[in-house]
Amino acid sequence: MKFAKSSKMMFVLLTLLLVLSACSGGNSGSNSGNGNGNATSTPANAEGSNNGGAGNGTAGGVEEDFGKDVSGEVTIWVFNENVFEEVAAAFMAEYPNIKVNTVFVPFAELHDNLQTALASGTGAPDIAEVEVGNFTRYVTGGVLENLLEEPYNAGKYKDLVPAYNWERWMSPDGTQLLGMPWDSTPGVWYYRADIIEELGFPSDPEELGEFIKDGENFLQLAQAAAAQGKQVMEWRDGPIHWAGDEIGYFDDNLAWVRETDKLVQVLDYTKRGNQLGWAPHLAYGTEEGKPLVQSGQLIGLALGSWGARDLEINFPEQAGKWKVTNLPFDINFPIGGSSFVIPSQSNNKEAAWVYLQWAMRSQTAWEIWTKYSIQPGYTDIAQQDWYASHESEFLGGQQDYKLYEQIAANIPTKRLNPLDGAAWGIWVPRILDALDNNVDSRTTLQLAKEDVESMLAEDIAKLKADLGK
Repeated sequence: MKFAKSSKMMFVLLTLLLVLSACSGGNSGSNSGNGNGNATSTPANAEGSNNGGAGNGTAGGVEEDFGKDVSGEVTIWVFNENVFEEVAAAFMAEYPNIKVNTVFVPFAELHDNLQTALASGTGAPDIAEVEVGNFTRYVTGGVLENLLEEPYNAGKYKDLVPAYNWERWMSPDGTQLLGMPWDSTPGVWYYRADIIEELGFPSDPEELGEFIKDGENFLQLAQAAAAQGKQVMEWRDGPIHWAGDEIGYFDDNLAWVRETDKLVQVLDYTKRGNQLGWAPHLAYGTEEGKPLVQSGQLIGLALGSWGARDLEINFPEQAGKWKVTNLPFDINFPIGGSSFVIPSQSNNKEAAWVYLQWAMRSQTAWEIWTKYSIQPGYTDIAQQDWYASHESEFLGGQQDYKLYEQIAANIPTKRLNPLDGAAWGIWVPRILDALDNNVDSRTTLQLAKEDVESMLAEDIAKLKADLGK
């Protein structure tokens, strides 16, 4: 399999990435992966269907047969517990001719085992849950099924998926859909509305969201919070990474893209915020981080739309005090997200596809997914009243699901490729140097570009050749 083994340089850089991730954003909260998993209980704000609960069709109650005449046995590897067992049971109740074996594998082990199985040509499951940060490990070498081709024809669902969420599961050359879109995970800002109001700023989500799109306004809020010993985000370098993730690392021709005027401006803001001490630079769900939230010191968190569930699990006593709005600095990007792939070596592709379509497109499935704060990646489902009218008790009755869908529509598309992880390992040291030594922002971005083009020159050339560029 191409790219199953990296160059020596890429191996070193990926090792560096693992070390640096702990000090430059890392994994927010107490759960791993995309934030959708490891929930051991249903949140108190989970809501059932207003349409009878047991429907067996697409959202809206229209029955659709995804292949009830198909029989077989499907094995799926997942790194999220509980929810998949529930979904499989509901599926088999409607499709008794297909048996689904759900195998839980811990997050890192699943992705490593899948890469090994795909490279060796044997041992892979019929379906695997894949997190977006690991997806590019499998996008070359023809080891995954192209879901745009027969018999899948997944292109019929494209117009129902936000553009960013479709594009990120495409092959690096944009010709194949290698992962079935599942959840939508727009980045949002959760905040303590009571404390924001005490600081003299608007606490209404819509009003505050518009206010903090202006970087100067958000810095004003951060400064007011700092004067009271409070902090507005987890990671001191967060905003510049959000802005970078909004556009990605490389364009379709593998040219570096992280040198825009907006990135210069956001890095300037990030340096100023860092000087204010606007973040503790640790995850809120850790032993050190939880007391900061409990005491009201940490009053803002940039998370994916799964964050309300995680906050409720960790801090149930703060119900009604939190609300959610868009990210500061007019930045829109997804935080986390997962997909499902069908390995080419599967012997049960037809049954696997029936299960995947039902799991992604049936109302019954989504009534289960949303109980675990998994947001639909399909607009027609997200617009159904049973979903869109959801009010979160933890967020003080706010209609959070509707907001997530609105924000998802504003996320720009970007192309992922196997070099992104190595590029991150080069990018982070330059950002930290800028923060620690007040290096000029435009100079920092130029140096990062030069580092990437020099250190990854061989890998870029190889990927270009493999992609026929």
